[in-house]
Amino acid sequence: MKRILTMVLFYSTIEIMNSKHQKTLELLYKNPVPANILWTDIERLFVVLGAELSEGSGSRVRVKLNNVRAVFHRPHPKKTTDKGAINSVKRFLENAGVNYDGV
Repeated sequence: MKRILTMVLFYSTIEIMNSKHQKTLELLYKNPVPANILWTDIERLFVVLGAELSEGSGSRVRVKLNNVRAVFHRPHPKKTTDKGAINSVKRFLENAGVNYDGV
């Protein structure tokens, strides 16, 4: 029963994603990894997917999605996310059950 509920929540979340969120998700799963994704776009994607965000010390942001937790550093002084951080975000999303199949 719990598994069915999780699937329903996942599909209802996907329906509220706008084209900007879908584009960000697509970029995260692109090969080769792009280096021009804005961190604010990634945070907005986390929120749309149902993640809980909280501030850490300094530039840290704690993210919890589907009981998977991670801590990321907001990029500064640039606003774009480097390739290593993008790979970490992608790994976090996959561990939380979020995948992009290119549809």
